[in-house]
Amino acid sequence: MSDSVLNDPYVDIDEQRSTTDPASGVTVSYRYMHGGFRGTTVEFSCCFPAPDEYLGRFFQWTYPTYLHADAPPATTVFAVAHGAYAVCTNNGGGGPTATPGVGGYLANAAAAQYSKVLAAEVYGADAPTRGYLYGGSGGAYQTLGGLANAHGVWAGGVPMVPGPPSAIPNFQTIQALALVRLGHRLGEIADAVEPGGSGDPSATLTDDERAVLEEVTGFGFPLGGWWQHADLFGGSFFAVYPAPRAIDPSYGDDFWTIEGYEGADPGSWVHAARLDYETTVVAVGADQRPEPSDDEPPPVFPESGTDALFLTLADTPSVSPAGADVTVLNGASAGARFCLGLARADGATVHVAHHQDAAAVAAVQPGDRIRIDNSWFLAILHYHRHQVPNEDEAGWRMWRKSDGTPRLPQRPVLIGQLLAGGGFGVSGSSRYDGKMIMLAGALDVQAHPWAADWYRHRITSVTDGDIDVSYRLWVVDNADHCDPPTPAGFAHVVSYDGVCQQALLDLDAWVAQGVAPPATTVYRITDQAQVELAATAAERLGPQPTLLLAIDAADGPNTVEVSMGSPVALVATSWVPPGAGELVGIEWDMEGIGRFEPSQRLSGPSASTTLTHAYATPGTRFAVARVTLQRDGNPTRAFTRIQNLARVRIVVR
Repeated sequence: MSDSVLNDPYVDIDEQRSTTDPASGVTVSYRYMHGGFRGTTVEFSCCFPAPDEYLGRFFQWTYPTYLHADAPPATTVFAVAHGAYAVCTNNGGGGPTATPGVGGYLANAAAAQYSKVLAAEVYGADAPTRGYLYGGSGGAYQTLGGLANAHGVWAGGVPMVPGPPSAIPNFQTIQALALVRLGHRLGEIADAVEPGGSGDPSATLTDDERAVLEEVTGFGFPLGGWWQHADLFGGSFFAVYPAPRAIDPSYGDDFWTIEGYEGADPGSWVHAARLDYETTVVAVGADQRPEPSDDEPPPVFPESGTDALFLTLADTPSVSPAGADVTVLNGASAGARFCLGLARADGATVHVAHHQDAAAVAAVQPGDRIRIDNSWFLAILHYHRHQVPNEDEAGWRMWRKSDGTPRLPQRPVLIGQLLAGGGFGVSGSSRYDGKMIMLAGALDVQAHPWAADWYRHRITSVTDGDIDVSYRLWVVDNADHCDPPTPAGFAHVVSYDGVCQQALLDLDAWVAQGVAPPATTVYRITDQAQVELAATAAERLGPQPTLLLAIDAADGPNTVEVSMGSPVALVATSWVPPGAGELVGIEWDMEGIGRFEPSQRLSGPSASTTLTHAYATPGTRFAVARVTLQRDGNPTRAFTRIQNLARVRIVVR
């Protein structure tokens, strides 16, 4: 691979360093080299283990908005501890002075190629340098684009939790629409799909609300993902918010005026939710807003923190100002424009968090006249309906007629495909170099799990169906797009980090030794674009244990009502898929708050464990069991620990 811009590499730091992974406590020492490419803003680093520890491979982690040349400690430590050197780039560095066009895969490829030159200096000219690119979300796009376009650079890759080419901004807008329309119902929806729930998440909804739930579910948002509804805010909604506005600027007007768009229907809900008025700013400042009380409905787009700027207005907004544009009409900031972002109103005071430009908000002065208009925000909530892709991506089934054509008017450009293709080199052909293990999260609320299945079918179409010689798809049960922001979230989800680590090691064994990794996970895509995993470990396959948690017996119920002080027996039964390893431990969280007791030792390919517990206070708990397997059956190994969990409902009277 060659590039006319990235053709003059240099090294400006060459020294010994050590790094500790804060999560595992493992410390490694290595030879550190930092450099870049002259005439560009691209920088890179390489961390080389000692020659007697080197196993002929390198691991290269990537994420498109990671703008540092040094990799995160966990990725460096894992690589060096497993005989691989770590490569990382700053993706061009970002910002207005960054070298254009290199952040998709070119910077990564150039650094990977030059790392082989440096490795020859460290280990000798004949030393092997098998390289593997990996990353999640946007890093999955980079991995797919790199393997498809930078031929001969990497021997394979691990794209994790990928979106399809049409994901942006549609996965964000569908979640945002649900939060706006169903915010006050999401607790009921989440409870219905919990153990012991009704099983019918639409039972308490109105017809209009039911239609919205069917839309977001049919788009592939996993029903089990609503457990975190109070902390969702559209994923990267406000990060991708500017893209359709810049690329498709006429959409906002078309939405409100052209037949077939929701805004052109005077009976649509958007008309009652629309804000477009002028008012005067009475006060501006920073505050520490208290959390909503238990009897308040959650705000639209609840923030993940309470620090906020506020604007106190002369007039109280009649509806939620979330997502509204503010234009300053007079004063020192006249002409300035910004988005309120995740705003909520307490009377006439609008609290602004996760906004686009804090400095612009702070520049507004008391006495300024402003215009508040959420027309674009309401329009963009429906954008996914007008972005039906050519390929049969499962999330758009409901928006196609029986002949496959779109039901509603379509925009002149498919923004997601434009960004995926132009920015990352990801195309519908899905051809790639080397071997690949793709990871998906079964509870992924940002990149819906069916997306990985779409790639699998595209890859099958270009390999004459002989996909198993170079590809695996592992769907990780109870895993989300990323780890939860607080420990409490681990009562609901497990991390896929251990699966990623094992995938990198398996990928190298596959390439270097011909040792095939565990088989692709067995699942099915329902008519509503939901991913359902096979029930048993023997049927499901993949790298992850299965776990059943029941009350009183292995085949007992998943909910019980007990009196205070009465013992309840929980039975956890776990199995390991063929070739995945051995169970090494089980942990219990009897309060369902993400705080697990120290692990109990397990061993072998299956295990059944009983724990008896009595609750001293009333209330509803979701008790959690979490099991861990490790490929070598080593309970002390810090890495490649693969987990699953299960929950039961216990009502204490």
